[in-house]
Amino acid sequence: MATAQQIKALVKSYCESDDARFYSVAMQVAANEAKKGHLDFARELRALIETAKERRSLPVQGAPIISIAAPRGELAELLAAYRPDTRLSDMVLMPELEARLRRILEEQRQMAKLKANALNPRQRLLLTGPPGCGKTMCASALAGELGLTLLVVRLDGLITKYMGETTAKLRLIFDAVERTRAVYLFDEFDSIGMARGSGHDVGEIRRVLNSFLAFMERHTGTSLLIAATNHPHGLDTALFRRFDDLLEFPLPGPSLTEKAIRRRLASAPGRTRVDLGKSAAEADGMSFAEIVKACDEAMKEMLLQERDELRTADLLTAIRERRAFLKRGK
Repeated sequence: MATAQQIKALVKSYCESDDARFYSVAMQVAANEAKKGHLDFARELRALIETAKERRSLPVQGAPIISIAAPRGELAELLAAYRPDTRLSDMVLMPELEARLRRILEEQRQMAKLKANALNPRQRLLLTGPPGCGKTMCASALAGELGLTLLVVRLDGLITKYMGETTAKLRLIFDAVERTRAVYLFDEFDSIGMARGSGHDVGEIRRVLNSFLAFMERHTGTSLLIAATNHPHGLDTALFRRFDDLLEFPLPGPSLTEKAIRRRLASAPGRTRVDLGKSAAEADGMSFAEIVKACDEAMKEMLLQERDELRTADLLTAIRERRAFLKRGK
């Protein structure tokens, strides 16, 4: 059973509403019981602790959603909060990628069952792929599916020129990760995950990366931690061992391009007579985001010209203009 010191610590942390300390001491009690051979009791106690954590951090069914859209103190400079209503069904995904994402969601929803059997759900995800292919939208969709807040790390607030300050701010973020269940997104992750010893790294960023690796290793809470990058080949190899899953978001092929065009034009304010195959061929090599922008341009032109039909030629023109714009930007 719990020692006198553990009982005092439990009561004190409960009175002070220190959930993290309460759960920590309770887990110590479970560990001690397991060492004594009381495995069933230890397993039941761990399951109760995990269930209590989830009930404190997950929204109550039917209750109003309490947003943490305004992190306080220093966190206000480090995290931007959103309450997305995006779902996986809003995305155009390869079947294999969608299946993997749905499995991640199922593991998140069945977290208590997994942890009660000494198994951990996937909680640390690395998303890679070209810009505009759905990485950020995926983070929003996972948050929307789970009914969680999406907290995006503000890299401009995190990375400073002062030695040690960035690491201290990173510690604040990971404290929030452990304390408040949410989906945390480190976008443009290569800015802090650059390989150590590369020609572009500096001492401070190297120390930040070392700290990030240590914080990732200690992450045991219920939050979903996502890092996204357009440049996975520049990441430090040690990072890949810290993530539970690597999800690649490539440029769409012909079938997904057709699907993206069809879905976007479904909201057109009039009839559409578009050759999807020809349009998809013209959009070859473009990202989902650019395809959507081209469709929007074609629909705007139809409205401004007061026409009630969107034709193949309209969309092809918009795609070509968008491609020309992208070439100028390179």
